[in-house]
Formats: sequence, structure tokens, C-alpha cells
Amino acid sequence: MRSAQFLEKMQTQISPTNKIQIPPPLQPGDLLHVIAPSGTLRETEWFQRGLQIWRSRGYRLEVIPDIQAQWGYLAGTDELRRHYLDAAWHNPECKGILCARGGFGSTRLLEQWNFQDQYPGNHQVQPKWLIGFSDITALLWSLYKAGISGLHAPVLTTLAAEPEWSQKRLFDWVEGRGISALQGTGWGGEIVTGTLIPANLTVATHLLGTPFQPNFEGAILAIEDVGEAPYRIDRMLTQWRMSGIFKQIKGIAIGRFSQCQPPAHIPSFRVEEVLRDRLGDLHIPVVSHLDFGHDGCNAALPVGITVTLDPQQGILDFQ
Repeated sequence: MRSAQFLEKMQTQISPTNKIQIPPPLQPGDLLHVIAPSGTLRETEWFQRGLQIWRSRGYRLEVIPDIQAQWGYLAGTDELRRHYLDAAWHNPECKGILCARGGFGSTRLLEQWNFQDQYPGNHQVQPKWLIGFSDITALLWSLYKAGISGLHAPVLTTLAAEPEWSQKRLFDWVEGRGISALQGTGWGGEIVTGTLIPANLTVATHLLGTPFQPNFEGAILAIEDVGEAPYRIDRMLTQWRMSGIFKQIKGIAIGRFSQCQPPAHIPSFRVEEVLRDRLGDLHIPVVSHLDFGHDGCNAALPVGITVTLDPQQGILDFQ
């Protein structure tokens, strides 16, 4: 099933209360803007490889002239990065926004710019794709709050390192084709269906209590992280517990928690033990060891679509 037919099928699976729109399928020849909304670009060789993958499929890429701008650890001032995000969103010819890398900085843009204000429901601007992960979580959640589905998927500096099946998965989704289920490790419990909300755990935790916190009622939360010690993962998950959000969530899909080893020579739990301790007693279906996140295969996850989580077989299904 392809393009318009698949898009129509997906739209019928979305709850009327969810009010999420999937942007029109991309096709070769479409113009995509390449921006750096977060950290300054350092991985130039991998960035060029990522550009080539998109170009090899026939897409026209407009790379911002300040793609290597630097302001401390950021890819330019907030005003500069916000300007390019705004320009991409309001260019009627642009069909999608590709993020160069993560790092930190996209949350700062939302202090004075968000997709809800730019897309107030009058449909003067056509929904377009936003593709990225990690720090791009903040922009994906802002887009979701505006009622548009983005794609939690490799940024340009990580795309070339993805295996062929993962690259194909990304293009299958944005070009209007279906994607297959992901296999992980089920923790047991009932099969549930809900709205997929992917996120980097650290970025998501710092969005709680802000206008960009999504409605988690009936959600399947998908989380991953990198470079966080087990005690910091513990601290974040404890905040989620105490906020009461886990009482709204229907299921949890756990990706890769890479470079999260305990500090050397300091007593600690392993990150796997922290996840089990903080999530295992919530009576929420959980599937772990799914193939998304940093430092390994990062399977594309569409934001806001209806998915099924099977904690018996360890499956996250997108059909």
C-alpha cells in the first residue's frame, strides 16, 4: 500500500480526539530545508554523507548558509536559529525540515517561537515534515501540540551510520509507505493500543510542566537516552512517577540507553536495574531493548500515530 492510500489508512487510525495530521508524502524533487536548531555542527564528514543520502533519492536540499555557525555550544544565537526554523516553516515550497544534529538548544527556541502559533488551525501553512531525535524532541513535541506528526528519526549526522533497513524505514514512512513492527523484550502484561509519543528522556523531563508537555492520556511513551549516569536516570523517572503522569500512560517502549554506565569506583545500580526498579511496579505494559536511540540503530518512530504494544511478545506494532 503506497502514498495516498496508505496516508488515508493511517488517518483513519488516528483518534478524532487526537487531531493529528500526517504531512503529505514526500516525493523526489521536493524541496527540504536543512537547519541546525541545536548544537553547533562538528561532524562535518558525516553531515555531508547524510546530505548525499537524501540527494541520491532525488530530493532538493537547501542548506542554511550559517550551518556551521557557533555561539558557545550552540549552532548560532537563538535569534539566528529561530530565524532559519521560521523561514523553513513559512516557505510554501519547502515540504520538510531536516535537522543537522542534536546536542542542546532547540528548547531555547520555544521561548519565543512554537508551532502552535505558526499553525493556529487556519491551514494557511501546509503541514510539513520535521525529522530528528535527541534534542529535537522539543521541536517534535511542539509540532505535536500543533496537531502535526513529526518523525523521531536519525539526524543528518547519524543517518549514514544507520543500517540499510533503518534508512529504508525512514524513507518508507515519509514517502507514504508502511513500516514494520519492532521486536524487543516484553515485561509481561496486557496488550495495549495508544498514541505513540517518542522522546529523549532528559529533554522530555525538562519539558514537563511547560506548555509543550503533551497530553499523555492513553499514550505509549517511547524513551531513549545517552550519557546519563544511572542515578540521573533514576532522578528523572522518579520525577515522572511523582508527577502522576505514569497514571495516564498506557504503555512504555524503551529504546537504547547508551553510555549510561555507572561512574567508576562509586557504588551504583546499572541502568537496566534502575529502569526495572522505577518502571516495573507501575502495572503498565513495558517493552524494552527496542532498536532506537543513540549509538546504534535508530529506527524511525512517527509521533502521534496509533500503535500497539505487546508486552507478552515484546513487540511495538505500527499497523
